[in-house]
Amino acid sequence: MSESIGNVTAGHHGSAAKEAVGRYGIWSMGLRAEDPARRGELTEAVAEIEGLGFGAVWLGGSPGVRHAVPLVEATERVTVATGIQSIWQYEAADSARQFADLEAAHPGRFLLGLGVSHAKLTDQYRRPYSAMIGYLDALDAAGVPAGRRVLAALGPKMLELSRDRAAGSHPYLVTAEHTAQARETLGDGPLLAPELKVVLETDPGRARAIARDYLALYLELPNYTNSFLRLGFTEDDFTGGGSDRLIDAVYAWGDEERVKATIDAFHAAGADHVALQVVDDQPRDALPRTAWRRLADLLL
Repeated sequence: MSESIGNVTAGHHGSAAKEAVGRYGIWSMGLRAEDPARRGELTEAVAEIEGLGFGAVWLGGSPGVRHAVPLVEATERVTVATGIQSIWQYEAADSARQFADLEAAHPGRFLLGLGVSHAKLTDQYRRPYSAMIGYLDALDAAGVPAGRRVLAALGPKMLELSRDRAAGSHPYLVTAEHTAQARETLGDGPLLAPELKVVLETDPGRARAIARDYLALYLELPNYTNSFLRLGFTEDDFTGGGSDRLIDAVYAWGDEERVKATIDAFHAAGADHVALQVVDDQPRDALPRTAWRRLADLLL
């Protein structure tokens, strides 16, 4: 498929993706699990997320299509998305085949989120932009519609690719300012669904401490720090787990009024959908269901 045809296809389906995911979703590393013993816990949790009214569930930790299958089967309406699947970890042909099987059984319920991951996390990392184009070409050839995939785009070139070859973009670890810039690059049609971390803690010192503990890992990855540098942050903002200025830009923390104001700022900047990741002092693969209920009360 040529990029011009891909652009027509993606533009046509961007609105469908927006409708499918709604305004709010839940992003969780815990919902991507390899342990079969946890299946009942996960399907119960995702059914509750659907019942609370969230439009989408985003599976963190480089999930594959197979991780979405039990969650789709356990629900009726919510969109289940990979957020994101590393193109180095999963072959395009395998992803396309699994997508086709899931689509046949549950039409329209799955969104394939793709990303190039990070050089520190794979020894296959080479020319990521070209590799993504090749991966999308393979998906096109296998019949995976452009409108049923989104890209984890931070920089301008990948944002343009998500506009031209996908339904839109699912950027991770970004600010409202980045969201505004991304919307300008994407234009009105494509889906823009940033991830946003939420700390439901009112004490500033404790909230920022929880945030820093979680953020430290990401500040070792140049894809993110380069994105922050483009937004006007400096190397000083990356020390000690992140400056107050950085923490406050990439987290919604505080009381419910402050958290909602931060989420609203992302929508005001151009987000169609905000994928909310609860961050607390529990393990990263925990399922913070009480916090999800609080967010549903606040937003839905």
